Amino acid sequence: MTSFALFLALLSTAPTTGAPPILRRVGYDQRLGARVPLDLEFRDEAGRPVTLGQYFGKRPVVLALAYYECPSLCTLVLNGMLRAFRMLSFNVGAEYEVIVVSIDPHETPALAAQKKQTYLEKYGREGAGRGWHFLTGEEPSIAELAGAVGFRYAYDAASGQYAHPAGLVVLTPAGQVARYQFGVEFSPRDLRLSLIEAADEKIGTPVDGLLLYCFAYDPAAAKYTPVVMNLVRAGGVITVLLLGGLIAVLLRRDRLARAQLRVR
Repeated sequence: MTSFALFLALLSTAPTTGAPPILRRVGYDQRLGARVPLDLEFRDEAGRPVTLGQYFGKRPVVLALAYYECPSLCTLVLNGMLRAFRMLSFNVGAEYEVIVVSIDPHETPALAAQKKQTYLEKYGREGAGRGWHFLTGEEPSIAELAGAVGFRYAYDAASGQYAHPAGLVVLTPAGQVARYQFGVEFSPRDLRLSLIEAADEKIGTPVDGLLLYCFAYDPAAAKYTPVVMNLVRAGGVITVLLLGGLIAVLLRRDRLARAQLRVR
């Protein structure tokens, strides 16, 4: 995990009493073992009606809930997911499926198709298009799916943005919630183990709730909210600590090297 992502995740464990009210309604409720409703209806990138169950039954599934015109962290989540996928020997469409569902019912299959093309080109592995799906849908289907995996989100009419947590959900071929991964950077090792367990219909244990929220900028006031300013301040402190630690290590190595030379 990058130091930037690390301090964001760390700070998100702090109490949300000073956060915007909308963030108090947002988060992940870990519902390990819960089944997603496979009869839910969506539309794929080509605008064809599909049911969620079409993507289950054979392989584990990585699910990301986001929205395609998100102005902040959704792209970071998708990019972090892509980086993890590129480091796995497993191939999308062969060993596992990927489903990205827009939480915005106003987004269109055309937007989904653009996102799919972008990420397939970056992923660069043959056959991935058959296993990486970008869906849109109506509010009832979106809300039911989100509720099934414990994904709590809210729409802010003033900003026209959605507030939601950042992370991935790994599901078994039968559609049960097996694992969660939170944040915008995902460990390829952890993801690999999660997929192996999910493929065997094994359900994992709860993970620490290091949540990062996708809602930060106030366009009405043209400034960042106190949440982001706190993140920036925390980032500065953590950066100084990291640099201090690095300098201490380098100085120690230099002293050891000089001591060895004197011994010789």
